[in-house]
Amino acid sequence: MSATPPFAKRRARPLPRAAEIAHLGWDVLIIIAVVANLTLLLVDSLYLVEPLNAAFQAVAPAAHAFYDSTIHQRFFHIDLAFVALFLVDVLLGWTVAIIERRYHRWFFYPFLHWYDVLGCIPLTGFRLLRALRIISLLHRLNRLGLIHVERWTAYRFVAKYYDILLEELSDRIAVRMLSNVQHQVSTSDSLADSIISRVVTPRKQQLIHEITQRIEASAGKAYGGNREAVMGYISDLVGRTLRESPEIQRLERLPMGSAVSNSLEASLAGVAQRLVDELAQGIHSPEFRTLVTHTAESGFDAWLKVDEGSAEVTEAVLVNALEMLKDQISRQAWKDRYQ
Repeated sequence: MSATPPFAKRRARPLPRAAEIAHLGWDVLIIIAVVANLTLLLVDSLYLVEPLNAAFQAVAPAAHAFYDSTIHQRFFHIDLAFVALFLVDVLLGWTVAIIERRYHRWFFYPFLHWYDVLGCIPLTGFRLLRALRIISLLHRLNRLGLIHVERWTAYRFVAKYYDILLEELSDRIAVRMLSNVQHQVSTSDSLADSIISRVVTPRKQQLIHEITQRIEASAGKAYGGNREAVMGYISDLVGRTLRESPEIQRLERLPMGSAVSNSLEASLAGVAQRLVDELAQGIHSPEFRTLVTHTAESGFDAWLKVDEGSAEVTEAVLVNALEMLKDQISRQAWKDRYQ
């Protein structure tokens, strides 16, 4: 099982030229806003460090006073303006994703772009989460083709172990679930009876109807595709039988015996061929269908009879099949991909 890396490109419908230009312009605006906001967050975080603040005030008191009164004191409102812009970006991106049907469901967008959503939280305690906007910045630059994240060594390293981690987790979950099923099968005293009574018996008539249809279709198809071979076999069989018959051999010694023997052979072969043809055509008759249905039903009832031996065999087959699935899932396929 493999996972889709965060920056894997998804196919989207081609945009008209005007929409593509508008999309590009908006992405450029958001990139500038992300860079400006991250820079502002970094500078203001450094401003809060007392030694750096004192050094800044000592080196450039005018700039310190300007920053303190113009930016730091109004930092929340300035940051709130950025948050409003990013929130509009998320809503617009969500709307465009719905219109373009980029994802399987309309509500997938905020989960796939969780870093953009968390970056819109304006609370002070979540300020460190603003660093997640770097992911949004890289995603937009990658989409514009200005960078190629997939070629980065760091990205390939993270994508590799991200894939391995998800595969290992999903394999462990699958193996645990199959082990629980095996335990239920092994500890159940009436598994075969439960399968028959709750799964097979309610669908008995449907299964018999399906068996009848398959027999009728396969028999008709097999005869239709091999009719000439069947007719030839019947002729050979009748001829060989008559030639090996002592009565026919004595008949051939009589005057005109060979002609009578040949006529008899042709007549018997024709009768046998017509008989087989009638039987083949009768496959699609209601009488034949009724016969096959009764035969299938009686065989079905015999098959449904469960004794202790058959129940143990059914349980062993299920347990072994589940064990094979566990072995297949437990095989670390990522080792073959990354060896």
